[in-house]
Amino acid sequence: MNSKLKVGWFSFSCCEDSTIIFTELLNTHYLEWKKKFEFVHAKVLKKSPDIIPEMDIAFVEGAITSDQQEKKLKKIREKAKIIVAIGACAVIGSPSNQRNFFNREQAEEIKAILEKFKFKEKVLKLSDIVKVDEVVPGCPMNEEVFLRIVNKYLNK
Repeated sequence: MNSKLKVGWFSFSCCEDSTIIFTELLNTHYLEWKKKFEFVHAKVLKKSPDIIPEMDIAFVEGAITSDQQEKKLKKIREKAKIIVAIGACAVIGSPSNQRNFFNREQAEEIKAILEKFKFKEKVLKLSDIVKVDEVVPGCPMNEEVFLRIVNKYLNK
């Protein structure tokens, strides 16, 4: 029986600074975590499948800017027991959502780009779409809060 927690790391629209922090944390936590985690999806660490696997915890960074991203996030929610929103874009939508606050003239200037790339009219935070179980604020994410949440689930 596999007693490791199945974990995924996903990134949507953001600068991926929390992904960098996460990989840096592996420098000091890898030996401990490899005994307790099985990374079932983490493109930053290894080739990941196109399908979303069943998992215990999904760490999700970034805001949602397209219907395709929304669909993937909902699939992650279906497959994950716990979703942890990582970083400001995932938690509050900002700074990725700056265009949500454009005036009419600015919005008109970017309309063709939104249409070309099939972006949503408004950028959404994760909790606008799915139930989020935990949040790690910050840009980049707050390391102490992230480690507290990781340890919470490692010790369950």
